[in-house]
Amino acid sequence: MSAKVLNRSQKPSPVNSSAAAKAEKRHSVRRIPLLTCVLIGVAVLALLMAVSASVGPLRIPLDDVTRIVGAQLGLVDGAGLSQRDISVVWQLRIPRVLMGVLVGAALAISGAALQSLFNNPLTDPGIIGVSGGASAGAVGVIVLAGGSITWLLPLGAFLAGLVVTGLIYVLARPGRNTGTSRMLLVGIAVGSGCQALTGFFTFIADDQQLQTLTFWQMGSLAKVIWPQFWATLPVFVAGLVIVLLNSRTLDVLTLGEREAQHLGLNVKRSRLTIIIATALLTGAAVAFAGAIGFVGLVVPHIVRIVVGPGHRGLLPISAIAGAILIVAADCASRVVAPPAEVPIGLFTAAVGAPFFLFLVVRMRKSSW
Repeated sequence: MSAKVLNRSQKPSPVNSSAAAKAEKRHSVRRIPLLTCVLIGVAVLALLMAVSASVGPLRIPLDDVTRIVGAQLGLVDGAGLSQRDISVVWQLRIPRVLMGVLVGAALAISGAALQSLFNNPLTDPGIIGVSGGASAGAVGVIVLAGGSITWLLPLGAFLAGLVVTGLIYVLARPGRNTGTSRMLLVGIAVGSGCQALTGFFTFIADDQQLQTLTFWQMGSLAKVIWPQFWATLPVFVAGLVIVLLNSRTLDVLTLGEREAQHLGLNVKRSRLTIIIATALLTGAAVAFAGAIGFVGLVVPHIVRIVVGPGHRGLLPISAIAGAILIVAADCASRVVAPPAEVPIGLFTAAVGAPFFLFLVVRMRKSSW
């Protein structure tokens, strides 16, 4: 008799079965194939790049932009094009657009890698203080080195970002019962110290340097030229290649440090490699684009919904989506209040701050 009662109590009711089916259906997401995402992302990015090169205080038709780029590359005849339009598009806007692509890809892929490295969904180069450290290094170079900053600027930003990343890793190392709260507290403390150092350099700067720093600290691509692009291109390429080659390593690290060691992974060397690569990318991005926040937080979470958590698809799609976000923000910065330019960091913060609060509330509900 008791056995029958027990079996009846264990049998799921129709209401519970229906609720479970609805929950399973609600949480199941249809993934888009990786190749489809890449093709769509590249097409959208190419269109945004062309639009960004055409808009501004001087509007240039898209056909002329295409002809100017083709003529400079030796693909088409540039007869009949205005020399003024050629100078504006090729000397000012194209390097700016290309730098925006690199910066967006670097910040997004760094955020995705750091989230897996620290096993923390709220990790972002800006939130945990890495961008703040790189900013302090870059500001120090600007104030102390004067005008000779073409190569020293990314070097100073990279070294400062590397020191801050290593410090955060030591203080909030994964595998020591470190949760989200400790990560954020460490990031806030380190970021506050970097802000104090940045404030000191700003205090001792002269009037010309102060004007540059004020606009640069909010994020901008306004002063990017070809020498800066070529100077920082190898840094971006090296960092992106290193992170992409460690996509399988990041998949293993998400299982935990002990499980990764059982699978034969050299955890210490892998973590050090990823830390150096992300510091390299963040430092280069901050060096020439300033402090642009929330890109590394927002983009990876959106991409995970589309392609899943596997880093083989997450990293490259995050790079493309981050490039799209920065190019779109840079385009909007020249359209909102012409001829003035709104800093890019204001657009990314307007999108990222509500998204960050959404993640915090969502994590709190899931913990309950």
